[in-house]
Amino acid sequence: MSQELHHHTMRAVTYTGAGGREVLSVEDLALPVPGTGEVLIKVTAAGINRADLLQRAGNYPVPEGASEVPGLEVAGTIEETGAGVGNWDFGTPVCALLAGGGYAEYVSVPAGQVVPVPDGVSLTDAAGLPEVAATCWSNLVQQAGVGRGDWVLVHGGTGGIGSFALQLLKALGARPVATAGSAEKVQRSLELGAEAAINHREEDFVARMKEITGGHGADVILDVMGAKYLEKNVAALAQGGRLVVIGLQGGASGTLPIGKVMGKNAVVTGTMLRPRPAEEKAGIMGEVAEHVWPLVTSGAIRTTTDAVFALEDVAAAQDRFEEADRTGKILLVTGETP
Repeated sequence: MSQELHHHTMRAVTYTGAGGREVLSVEDLALPVPGTGEVLIKVTAAGINRADLLQRAGNYPVPEGASEVPGLEVAGTIEETGAGVGNWDFGTPVCALLAGGGYAEYVSVPAGQVVPVPDGVSLTDAAGLPEVAATCWSNLVQQAGVGRGDWVLVHGGTGGIGSFALQLLKALGARPVATAGSAEKVQRSLELGAEAAINHREEDFVARMKEITGGHGADVILDVMGAKYLEKNVAALAQGGRLVVIGLQGGASGTLPIGKVMGKNAVVTGTMLRPRPAEEKAGIMGEVAEHVWPLVTSGAIRTTTDAVFALEDVAAAQDRFEEADRTGKILLVTGETP
């Protein structure tokens, strides 16, 4: 432990109830103590994710044993290691996938969910990588088995997940297509690696996907909308297609056309990252470090930071996250904003 930690408290964001920005507060909390198999990270920056806002609204229960402090990803330096952890040196720059606790000056996390910062990425920008990288790799590669030449429809091509997914898919040799909500976002999706992009406010994505693929359809769809797009997503699938639902921005209950799913020999699946056991998360992050970080280092995947806010400006940061013109990640920093 560094000599600086003579104090026993840290600044952290808390939710004083369920609601809007009025429930946000920055308070002094007890410093976490790393348990067996855990490391204590001195946080440089934390990424904001939709789950944080769902938790604030009272719609995302904190997993058992996780910190009530929001925040599912951070970057920083190793401050202390718990029993049984011998592979991290003090001061090593790292980023980590969390079950909670990221909006703070320090966080304790299972060592398996901690990985080195990719070469060439700043500590601040690195905070926006763990959640999107783990989400995209686990869903597109592990769950859907994306292969070279597969047509993949990514809903929301310029969001935090979408902007990473398009770059990853292109690097893997797949053929990504994005939906986006404006002409500017369509252009941005193409810049991120989409072979085509569909303005969902002006075009029917099912018809356009069939047209783009010469009648084939989508081999894989990565969906953040849920109920609103369920029937249309099934219609857009190719024979043997896989629909992976990872978000419910368009509602949680929809009608699944089972006959069409059967007729296409399709697979419809849904996943959540946060509640998974630490062993699963460690496995995902190990593969991310092995297979995805080299793509980041080479420049095939670039970090997409939209804006950076100080911890005390968390309300403004979460407001920015919800603005329609956002492209990429919103980050909180514990020190001065870059």
